[in-house]
Amino acid sequence: MKVLLVDDHPLILSALKAMIENLVPGVVVNAVSCAREARFTLQVQPDHDLMLLDLQLGDANGFDLLTEVRQSDPDLSVVVLSSSDRASDVIRAIDLGAMGFLPKRMTTEELAEALRLVMAGGIFVPTMTVHAARTEEEVASRPATSGPAADTLPSFEELGITPRQADVLTLLLQGKSNKDIARRLGLSVETIKDHVQAVLRALGVSSRTQAVLAVGQMTQRRQAR
Repeated sequence: MKVLLVDDHPLILSALKAMIENLVPGVVVNAVSCAREARFTLQVQPDHDLMLLDLQLGDANGFDLLTEVRQSDPDLSVVVLSSSDRASDVIRAIDLGAMGFLPKRMTTEELAEALRLVMAGGIFVPTMTVHAARTEEEVASRPATSGPAADTLPSFEELGITPRQADVLTLLLQGKSNKDIARRLGLSVETIKDHVQAVLRALGVSSRTQAVLAVGQMTQRRQAR
């Protein structure tokens, strides 16, 4: 596995690099301190599996770099690191295609567990964010129906989605558009739209962002069992 770590604080950069290398034997970690170095590294080494991105960079806005990376390399998984844990920042990062959000305020043990989860392909988001996402999005859009509270979300086994819908959910969580999902699965865009709506209903949510946050919380619950 190959990881690109982007953080402009030297001590944090060094500590995270050491932590990741200890968590996953054989992992290759490229640690850079700015957006310029991140762009160059991705250009000369385009085979990274995961990017851990700090939002506060000296030469760029982390959200802008996240957008840029997701557009140029949609297959690269990006997880945000931040000293902020504001719901608005988490929701914005997920909206832009991040597959997780790790607040730096977590303890060493919590951060290690979160890193282990995302490096295994899971999703980590702050627990409180699912409630906040629903509140913020519902205030803006007022959907006709709302999903259950975060603590009543069903397990994966209880979702009752078909294998094809599970495939769609996997790609949806990776930030893929309906068009991309249709191309990858060899289905029509209209069929994908139907599958996406079925998945959202199964999760009890009304948007892709809420789906990512909900699955993140479900994954964490499963890990804790």
